[in-house]
Amino acid sequence: MRRPVRRAGISRRAALEAAAIPTWSGPRPMADSAESLRFLQAPGHLPRGRRVYAIGDVHGHPDKLRRLHAAIAADLAARPTQFATLVHLGDYIDLGPDSAGVLALLADGPVPAGVRVVNLMGDHERMLVDALNGDRAAATDWLWAGGREALASWGLSPDLPREAWEAALPPSHVAFLRGLALTHRDGDYLFVHAGIRPGVPLSDQVKDDLVTMRQPFLWSEDDFGVIVVHGHSSAPSVTIAKNRIALDTGAGLGEKLTCAVLEDEVIGLIAV
Repeated sequence: MRRPVRRAGISRRAALEAAAIPTWSGPRPMADSAESLRFLQAPGHLPRGRRVYAIGDVHGHPDKLRRLHAAIAADLAARPTQFATLVHLGDYIDLGPDSAGVLALLADGPVPAGVRVVNLMGDHERMLVDALNGDRAAATDWLWAGGREALASWGLSPDLPREAWEAALPPSHVAFLRGLALTHRDGDYLFVHAGIRPGVPLSDQVKDDLVTMRQPFLWSEDDFGVIVVHGHSSAPSVTIAKNRIALDTGAGLGEKLTCAVLEDEVIGLIAV
């Protein structure tokens, strides 16, 4: 992917943490609030006046998600921008203690004012939606992957028959699950839950890969034509490579929930 060389002013250069695009997955400067946000050189860019906040896998932790939403609101108040988008990268349910609370927040609750919100489908939501559509194998997989605890978070018996799930779940939560997007594109970035299949044109990528892909995507050094921003494959810290940014920092395992702040040619990270 070729881009014109952009020469940052002195103030922008002073804000950068690195002179070159980072290509390793070691520790990153992770802020715990908007006030302490610091920026690194990003592998891609957004048009001036645009900002994207991208949040990794939430996995049943509405408290952490609320804290990130508050940090986003604080950042926008301190640093207004012309056009802001908030992308949730999927896997809102399972593993954590309150899947129902996360869906209530996303389906019914307030989001930071003045922000367009895009909610992507993760593999955990995909299993549940397939189960609601009558797929018995998907229902079994979901129960094994955390669905029993998720049902309990809605006050439902883990032994409730699959056929009764949709009627027992809040209608707004079911509508939210059925309305999830697979991808979002902005500037140089393509936002997906899991990844893409190397060597396949973006227009030909299929749902299975977008929501479940790990290898060979994670090992690939190919130029995809976009910088892929994804979750799904958890790691102790954010990975920033020349062709992808990985934001699942293990909230479902009791670790941090991370939000990337992308604008111009930089990236900042907030983790709670």
